[in-house]
Amino acid sequence: MDDKTAELRDIFVETTGSDTVTERQSESRGSLANVDDPEAVRERVSDLVATMRDRYEFETDLGDDALVTLVVGYFDGDTDEDLALELDISPDAVRAARFDLHLVRDADRDAPFEMDRLDKLLVEDADDESIAEALDVDISLVREFRPVAEADIRSTRANHRFRDDFAELLTDDDLSGRLVDDARRDGLKEATEDIETDVSF
Repeated sequence: MDDKTAELRDIFVETTGSDTVTERQSESRGSLANVDDPEAVRERVSDLVATMRDRYEFETDLGDDALVTLVVGYFDGDTDEDLALELDISPDAVRAARFDLHLVRDADRDAPFEMDRLDKLLVEDADDESIAEALDVDISLVREFRPVAEADIRSTRANHRFRDDFAELLTDDDLSGRLVDDARRDGLKEATEDIETDVSF
């Protein structure tokens, strides 16, 4: 505070008996950290998206602003078709972008085989042909569900940090209600137990 500002403040306090201006200035600065502020929330989501882009090789060509919109819409209950219309891209492109962001829907895992078996085979670096033979399914099914399993595995290796952080910012649910079901997580943990968990932030 410079001398002129201090002088004006002293005059204000003397004439009003209050330092309300100073109090309001302090409150205004604090409001920037208010999680209920939509702009502050979007900025935090954007920071998380940027961190993920630095850490992982994204398949999507979408920019960070579009990905933030996707994350917000996902947790608001929008379908891939809804998000595709909003972002002017295909539902398949939305799906791929979701997987880049570790956002996997339960419906994505609705495979005609146990996803845990696919996880283990992927951890073992099995190719599509070997996986198809091991699961006794057509190779097209392996190629359909491989991205789902890979997204879940990446999320597991990061201790689900990003998905959980998104959920904490964008939902009011209890933590247990935001996570992938326990059975799925247990299976992924078992499948990746021989891999060093990446927890360097």
